[in-house]
Amino acid sequence: MTKLAYLIREGFRSIKTHGFMSFASVTIITACLIIMGSIALLSLNIDSLIEDLEQQNEVVALVDDAVPGEEAAAALESSLLAVDNIESVDFVSRAEAMKTFMSKYDDRLMEGIDETVFRHRFVVHLTDISRMSETKAALEDVPGIAKVNAHIEYADRFVRVRNVVSIVSLILTAILVLVSFFIMTNTIKLTTYGRREEIAIMKMVGATNAFIRTPFVIEGLILGILGGLLGFLATWGMYALLNGSMMDALTGSFLNLVPFRRVMMPLFLTYIGIGVLIGAFGGVNAIRNYLKV
Repeated sequence: MTKLAYLIREGFRSIKTHGFMSFASVTIITACLIIMGSIALLSLNIDSLIEDLEQQNEVVALVDDAVPGEEAAAALESSLLAVDNIESVDFVSRAEAMKTFMSKYDDRLMEGIDETVFRHRFVVHLTDISRMSETKAALEDVPGIAKVNAHIEYADRFVRVRNVVSIVSLILTAILVLVSFFIMTNTIKLTTYGRREEIAIMKMVGATNAFIRTPFVIEGLILGILGGLLGFLATWGMYALLNGSMMDALTGSFLNLVPFRRVMMPLFLTYIGIGVLIGAFGGVNAIRNYLKV
């Protein structure tokens, strides 16, 4: 316990001795984590938006006029539900379709038109909008279905946006982790450079590599955890500001941010975990060459 207390004390002393560089390391880690967290939250909200659109998104399957009567048309529901990627199916009769249409337009335009102008139809909700094109083709192959109306171009655009954001998020996250690791390593290298003679003497008198390395690892861990904690708090504050201020201007809009409480714990653990990894590996990597005596 005395040895451990000494090693921890040395780690804190090193941070205090190199105050400016320690501050720079924490700042860099915090900034990188804020950027990574912001990208991750953006990607999460886009995924959430697409999931909402998937729940609201629908295609319309028009029943062939050759199908005899409303009951026969409604009986096609089981065939539609058997198609892959179908979440739910709602039958709309000719009369209901006409009523919905008339509610949107001036009644004078509908004079002389009866419900036979309209077709029985099914409003089909999809599970995955990225498969809308193949699902549309499968629905049109169902006997009794004449045509399927689907906004494939809009679905494809949303899917492309999601894919691009995911790829960019992964690339930027990897770059920022490397930048943080580089800064942390060089900060601790400055510490080891100033104590290189002390390290050499400790090696010569029989100190183990683990004993010499531990204070530097502790230093890295402290800086990494502090950077992760500050990054989490800053991200939380900015997200709350965005959710509270900007969303007020979008009242009634379909845009809704994912509540922060849903991602709070995973984000906190990720920030601290990344900080710990960067700090630990940074400390180990920085002192590696000085242990070769």
